[in-house]
Amino acid sequence: MATHLDLDEQEQLDQLKHFWNTYGTLITWVVLLVAGAFVAWNGWQYFQRNKAAQAAALYDEVERSTQSGDVERIQRVLGDMKERFAGTAYAQQAGLLAAKALYEKGNLEASRAALGWVAQSAVDPGYKAVAKLRLAAELLDSKSNDEALKQLSGDVPKEFEPLVADRKGDIYMAQGKRAEAQAEYRKAWTGLGATSDYRRLVEFKLNAAGVDPKSLAPVITVTPAAPKNS
Repeated sequence: MATHLDLDEQEQLDQLKHFWNTYGTLITWVVLLVAGAFVAWNGWQYFQRNKAAQAAALYDEVERSTQSGDVERIQRVLGDMKERFAGTAYAQQAGLLAAKALYEKGNLEASRAALGWVAQSAVDPGYKAVAKLRLAAELLDSKSNDEALKQLSGDVPKEFEPLVADRKGDIYMAQGKRAEAQAEYRKAWTGLGATSDYRRLVEFKLNAAGVDPKSLAPVITVTPAAPKNS
C-alpha cells in the first residue's frame, strides 16, 4: 500500500529533481568522459605493448642478419625498423648494431648513414651520444677531420663528456693541433674517475701530446697539527 511522502521527504525529492535537472547532463558527460578515457588508456597500453613486441621481433631479425653478415638483409630490415618503429629503443639499438656490422663488412657509407640516423633521430640521449662518438671515429679513420668534429658538437649527457673530449683530442692530434689536443685530453682525464681503466689510456695520449699526467693531479697539502699545550 502506497504511503504519502511527508513534507521533509517531498522537499528532499524536489531538491534532488532540481539538482538533477540542473547538473544531470554535466554529470553524465563527465562519467562518459572518464569511462572513455579509461577505455582509451587501456587501448593505448595494449597498442604500446603490441608495438614493443613487434619491434622486439624485428630487432631479433636485425641481430640474426648481422650474425649472418648479409649486408643487403641488414639494410632492408633496418629500413623496416626506421619506418615502423623509429621512436622505440629497439630501433636505436638496431641502428647501432647494424652500423657495426656494416662497418666490419667494409660498407662504410651505409654504416655512417645508420649512425647518422641514430645521432639525429634517437629519443634516448645516451644512444645519440654513442652514435656521435662512433660516427666521429669512423670519419677520423677516413681523415674527414672537420666533419668528425662537427659530429661532436652540441650537448651530450654528462657521463659522456669525457669521452667526447677524448675523441676531440684524437681529432686535433690528427690535425697537428697539439695545444687543442692537450686541452681536450686534460678535460677527458679530469672528467674520468680515478679508478677508470679508460683514464689510463688517456694518460698515454697526454704523454704523447707532451703533457705529464702527474702535473694534473691535485696537490694535497698536509697541515701539521698544532702542538698540544702540556
